[in-house]
Amino acid sequence: MPPDRRTASETAYSGVVPAPDDTAPPTTTGVPQAPTFLRRFGALLVDWVICQLFLVLLLRVDTTAGGLPALAPVGVFAVYTTLLVALTGGATLGHRLFGLQVWQVRSGSFLLQVAVRTVLICLVVPAVLTSSDGRGFHDVWAGTRIVRP
Repeated sequence: MPPDRRTASETAYSGVVPAPDDTAPPTTTGVPQAPTFLRRFGALLVDWVICQLFLVLLLRVDTTAGGLPALAPVGVFAVYTTLLVALTGGATLGHRLFGLQVWQVRSGSFLLQVAVRTVLICLVVPAVLTSSDGRGFHDVWAGTRIVRP
């Protein structure tokens, strides 16, 4: 389709490279699919379990003791998510398992956008609330979008 005949929804994502190793074939319509809530929740659950297992099995942290050890999973999750999304093509292990990828919607530093997105996910409420197009507020405010490429 010539660039001058694209719709607004197609041009909103066409100028941003989603990942350095994007090898997924394009969708039939050219517009990325929005994932379901269950896919997003499943990916989050997988990532959270990975972080918990890392803390409990490898570092021997008792996360049930209260105090600072109880907050350790949130810190590990933040570091894990920021590093993997920013450095491995826009996806954590949970994202990959459920066929999801984080794309950049606004121009700017992808690492900074991922860091903002991750902090907002850790606050929970912005991730639960969604905008009219189905994106979580954490994605809207960070300038990112999670898609099924």
